[in-house]
Amino acid sequence: MKLNDQERIELEAAAFRRLLQHLDEHKEVQNIDLMNLAGFCRNCLAKWFVAAAQDRNLAVDYEQAREMVYGMPYAEWKEKYQKPLQSQ
Repeated sequence: MKLNDQERIELEAAAFRRLLQHLDEHKEVQNIDLMNLAGFCRNCLAKWFVAAAQDRNLAVDYEQAREMVYGMPYAEWKEKYQKPLQSQ
């Protein structure tokens, strides 16, 4: 079955929403862990979201995008869930 452009976009959007849900369900996974293992983190997703908006001449700033990715303001998420950096 070949997907048309609209179907592909809808499936990509659904997969992105599921990724955000998965990350939200696993707040114990720190950004540094994601970065070390996968080469990206929640902040990267927010930056990619902003870049995609800019490509379409849409005004989405980084803090708006981070709130979308984190499900709350970043400062709140950081206070609640970010662990202190462990020295090596």
